[in-house]
Amino acid sequence: MAKKGIREYDAKRLINKALPGYSNDRFHTDGRLVLVTPETDLDGLAQDNPWLNDTKLVVKPDQLFGKRGKNNLLLVNATFPKVRSWIEERMNEEVTIVQTTGETMGILTHFLIEPFVPHEEEYYLAFTSRADADIIHFSLHGGVDIEEVWDSVVTIEVPILTDPATVDVLSQLPEMKEKEMVAAFIKALYQVYCDYYFAYLEFNPIAFHEGTLVPLDTVAKLDDTAAFQCADKWGKIEFPKAFGSVSTPEEAHIAALDEKTGASLKLTLLNPEGRVWNLVAGGGASVIYADTVVDLGYGKELANYGEYSGNPTTEQTYEYTKTILDLMTRRPDPQGRPKFLLIGGGIANFTDVAKTFTGIIKALEDYKDKLRENNVRIFVRRGGPNYKEGLENMRRLGERIGIPLQVFGPETHMTRIVSLALEEEK
Repeated sequence: MAKKGIREYDAKRLINKALPGYSNDRFHTDGRLVLVTPETDLDGLAQDNPWLNDTKLVVKPDQLFGKRGKNNLLLVNATFPKVRSWIEERMNEEVTIVQTTGETMGILTHFLIEPFVPHEEEYYLAFTSRADADIIHFSLHGGVDIEEVWDSVVTIEVPILTDPATVDVLSQLPEMKEKEMVAAFIKALYQVYCDYYFAYLEFNPIAFHEGTLVPLDTVAKLDDTAAFQCADKWGKIEFPKAFGSVSTPEEAHIAALDEKTGASLKLTLLNPEGRVWNLVAGGGASVIYADTVVDLGYGKELANYGEYSGNPTTEQTYEYTKTILDLMTRRPDPQGRPKFLLIGGGIANFTDVAKTFTGIIKALEDYKDKLRENNVRIFVRRGGPNYKEGLENMRRLGERIGIPLQVFGPETHMTRIVSLALEEEK
């Protein structure tokens, strides 16, 4: 499971879409939501959303950080003209956010506008997942730092493979008004959590208003490995970077390529001066290779994290590889030490190894001079459809361009090339 945060706007959009269907049309949430970005035409916003003019509103940044009220980044019970002025004053402003984990500096770029909900009571509700169970957390004391009143939280464990529709919520809740309604709401929302592949969903608070529950502040993460099967459910979904994180041009380029393909292309730059560069097929393999580099004591030399998978085309693999090689060869190591390119992966199920290697080989040929200048040593390990052809083409490439290049197939342990490469340092 790859947990990735989504905007509060998207979390509420998905809940609004799904909740009626999982509650026999008993529960609905207010679908009036507006996400304001630097590109939003504020002049036309109220025309497109007439309710903004006759509704008291709430506005807050929507950029994956909490404690917005404590950071003076929350405006409530306001008219649209005030909301607009508030946004205009803060759009593209650099701010420092104080949270329990410390301070983070970043630029405000996204704001959520929704109706203000006067309410009588505030609860806490969250859904989390472990390897063996999902956990439902509920407290009558919402709207505060929940850690301070954690003793009040009721936890309901739901073992894996349990039918979400059969979960007994009612008997495990504390005594409260409208207990049956609250239990039914939580049960329906838990079914949304499961069927929409949420990996984390928290409401603090979720308010009691006019006989129903209304999600207010919402934090959510999705299991992005379910993106293919949830494409229709999720619609156009965005996985923003953490607040304060800024994409490099190269990361943005790969993200743009990723959006245009059914394959998966991911790149995160960790240390541009690092000497260990991964070119790994498969999301699981990418984690294993990165962990192995760190376990062997070379975490500070790990330059990147990422993966290509889902049978990308030759051209896509070429573009992905070229981006990594460009980053890797911009300057030799100041101490003249070698750099290592690990072209790794497990045993593919359906990805054509020879085809993807064709794109990699083309990029390596284009960068052969720079690879020599940077004293790059290449280690390859792969298996799967047409792997023998792909590995043979790699061997010939090494001979042709005169760069140290070692090739291994599925008979060699997947991460063995990591230790083989780094043993040369000793």
